[in-house]
Amino acid sequence: MTFDIRTMLMTMSLLTLLFSGLLILAGLHVGNARGVQQWALGSLYIGLGLCSAYIQQGPIYNTWLLVFAATLLAGGLGLQLNGIQVFKTGRYNKYIPWLLAGLMFIQNTWFVVIDPDIHARVIANSLLYALGNAACAQALFIRVEQPLRTAYWFTGMSFAIFATLLLTRAITVFNAQPDTYSLYSPAVFNTVSVFIGIMSEMCVTFGFVLMLNSRLAAELQKLALLDPLTGALNRRSLEQEADRLSARCTRTGDTMAVMMIDVDNFKSINDRYGHPVGDAVLIHLAEVAQKTIRRDDYFARYGGEEFCILLPSTSEKDAWILAERLRQTYADMMMKFNGKVLHSTISIGVSDSLHVGVEFTLLIAAADQAMYIAKQKGRNRVMLHSSCLG
Repeated sequence: MTFDIRTMLMTMSLLTLLFSGLLILAGLHVGNARGVQQWALGSLYIGLGLCSAYIQQGPIYNTWLLVFAATLLAGGLGLQLNGIQVFKTGRYNKYIPWLLAGLMFIQNTWFVVIDPDIHARVIANSLLYALGNAACAQALFIRVEQPLRTAYWFTGMSFAIFATLLLTRAITVFNAQPDTYSLYSPAVFNTVSVFIGIMSEMCVTFGFVLMLNSRLAAELQKLALLDPLTGALNRRSLEQEADRLSARCTRTGDTMAVMMIDVDNFKSINDRYGHPVGDAVLIHLAEVAQKTIRRDDYFARYGGEEFCILLPSTSEKDAWILAERLRQTYADMMMKFNGKVLHSTISIGVSDSLHVGVEFTLLIAAADQAMYIAKQKGRNRVMLHSSCLG
């Protein structure tokens, strides 16, 4: 069975253009997904470059169209590298596409227009494309959490295979006899290299779609674990962490503590200033708490104006020190809304596993009882559950 090189290359260009359109549509529906715009534009350039280069038939061709096509391909590859950088970090080097396109333009102007040499052109172009694909692969072979790592490495491997193929192509053409190599000859190497190139380009695009899907799935999972107003953990995710921590404490004998936090007179704040101000108070409290707690603590909105902090490897006394610091920090801060100054305080109840046990529901009930007593005694204070027992 004989494969026509031109037909294969045109198929590759059409598929690339199709993938570019699909990515553009995906970007319209997931506007906050980083890197889609750069990757879609890069795929578009590559598809147009392939169309421009390989629609020409026979020995007569437009030399400047070949230069333009090669330049588009290099610029598209640079944009794909930009897409990877934006996807990873949100930042990119805007000069990379221009650098690759500029180098490709210069060497093709020389080897196509000024001093035509198909061997030198193929070698130079293959090496530059290989360098660009290797840079994309290197940017993706990093340690990230699953399932994003699988998507990164799959795409990176596709780039690496393509880079290896281009390097092999350059070496093969370099070793070939002058005037014996043709871009469109049905030689086995040409057929195999074009076929592998098509499959690699398809895998690269599918890989980016897989990266995008993994990122969106991770963000959805993150949103499912967080309170949308304050950004704190929600009750469900806190209970999951508490179950895991309780099991560890049962196994190791370690301690854990719980704080229940309630905004004093929150209903009065809502009634007097309105619910938007009440929401702003909760957001402010969450910000203060996130800055006060330790790195290994878990801060969550438990319901309404109530928040909960789960503290691993912490006794009631140590939790009281942290709770008192949080209470004081929050009480000392003034909030301004629409030109009005608002002063708010919190009441905190504390319990630990040494006095109550490792069952999370019991810890919550004990801390909630201590918090209720703190409110009865005048609010704006921290109460320990153990002190309430006497």
